[in-house]
Amino acid sequence: MPTTKPTEIKLAVYAERLDRYIETQEALNKSLVSSFNTLQGDVATMKEWRNKMYGIKTALVGVGFLVVHAVIIVGTLGWVNNR
Repeated sequence: MPTTKPTEIKLAVYAERLDRYIETQEALNKSLVSSFNTLQGDVATMKEWRNKMYGIKTALVGVGFLVVHAVIIVGTLGWVNNR
């Protein structure tokens, strides 16, 4: 007479498979968290560079307006002196 029943064997196999599944999911979660943290760092770096580029663009537009204004003023002074 066998000491174990077929249901006990199936339950043991199920428990072993469940343990392996849990271990695999834990490893996957750790990998995903690591990748997500790296991705967040990359996005933060890109936002920082974008803000720097917007600042440079604003500065160049301001300098451009200043140059155009200076040219207009100098041209007007020259026109007034030639009259």
